Amino acid sequence: MLPLLLLLLASSGDGQAQRVIGQKKNDACACKVNSTVWSFPAVKYEAVQQHVESCEVSLNNLQEQVQLSNHHLPQIQALIKNVTARLEPYQYLHDQGLYSALSLHLLGQELSQLETDIGDIHSQLNNVQTQKLSKEVGKLRTDVGRMEMANVINMKTVKEKLRYLKNSAESCKSIPKDFRGHHRYCLKGLMTNISDPVVTKISPYGKNYISGSWGQQAQMNSEGQKNSYWVQPLLSSHIWGNSLRVYQTYEDFMASANHKDFTVAASYTHANAIEGPSAVLYGEALYYHCYRSADVCRYDLNSNTVKRVTLPGTGVGFNNKFPYCYYDCRANSDVDLEADETGLWAIYATVGNHGNLVVSQLVWDEEALTLNVSQTWETRLFKKAVSNAFMVCGVLYATRYVDEHHEEVFYAFDTATGKEDNSLALPLQKIAKGVASLSYNPTNRQIYMYNDGYLLAYQAHFLSEAVF
Repeated sequence: MLPLLLLLLASSGDGQAQRVIGQKKNDACACKVNSTVWSFPAVKYEAVQQHVESCEVSLNNLQEQVQLSNHHLPQIQALIKNVTARLEPYQYLHDQGLYSALSLHLLGQELSQLETDIGDIHSQLNNVQTQKLSKEVGKLRTDVGRMEMANVINMKTVKEKLRYLKNSAESCKSIPKDFRGHHRYCLKGLMTNISDPVVTKISPYGKNYISGSWGQQAQMNSEGQKNSYWVQPLLSSHIWGNSLRVYQTYEDFMASANHKDFTVAASYTHANAIEGPSAVLYGEALYYHCYRSADVCRYDLNSNTVKRVTLPGTGVGFNNKFPYCYYDCRANSDVDLEADETGLWAIYATVGNHGNLVVSQLVWDEEALTLNVSQTWETRLFKKAVSNAFMVCGVLYATRYVDEHHEEVFYAFDTATGKEDNSLALPLQKIAKGVASLSYNPTNRQIYMYNDGYLLAYQAHFLSEAVF
């Protein structure tokens, strides 16, 4: 027999041909082949089948997760959109560098101006307080120099020190040596109590107009509008107005009779229109926040003319940027005009002061017929954490929401000393939930509230001595 070499393909694991030796027998080639090489891989098949089943289960789980994600995705997107919208008003904190490095160049310019101002004040007054301010600003200059050398920046501390020195300088300029004699009406100290409402009346325009201002003429020793009462409603979207109603007596006001209407602007969108519940009648002029601007307007009741001045500060808030809030925001209440024993005030907030309350004193120049800003103070109280504010004897008082029928005076800032007090707890009763405006009147020491269409007045009580 001749050995023959046969090459047979085998389904072996390595996929190679199998070598088999055959023999010739009866004119035929006979060979023995191991058939187990081609046997069905049952074990491997079962293993693969298990893998397939496992993958199928995993795919089903993954599909369920995808479906669940698709179901929750719109909710997540809505949540992100809501959070983004809520955070947008505070973007200025980052944009203005509250959480980033301070520009030492700009700080140096601001500090140089402050040094000049304090130097001028010290040369005029030369007292213990001005000497102290000069030393403090000198120390701050040294600290800034160290920051430049060491490249170490503590912006928050420096900004707070600058704010304190600015306020102290403003206070020095505003307090004459005979302060107590000049402001004899202010020898009553901090407010200690507020009465229940002594006047309760629905607005003559009806309860549907929930925003506006009202009160008694607020200039002390005024002759032209001495006993007059006024109401200024915001008739367009509870945000804008262009009219003023004046009653010559308290009796006429309570009876809603014998009034005179004034039109301060041609329309609600005129540049001289009234924006926000901000107005105050002071003498024979209405002071208010001008339409979509950082300006304060003065409307003369006799000549029907309007004069205006731009409020100082970096990024003065208007058009609902820094309204009064706390619980609910009062639309476009960015700028608030107030009056007290010392004159006229504007309460607002700026980007430069990080949205905190700023107080500027206004002065009307009767000879030049111009409205001017004489001084400005910055506080540390965030305006949107306040429901309203008013001035008494140069002291800023701020309120917060308690419940639907109560507000609370909780904060005071004295422009004469730069000191703050956040421990007050003076309750204010109200009829409705929202407070559009709150104003103090020095002629009778009453506080006037425009309470969602209700007109309320309270009597303010004080200490017998000024001990702030």
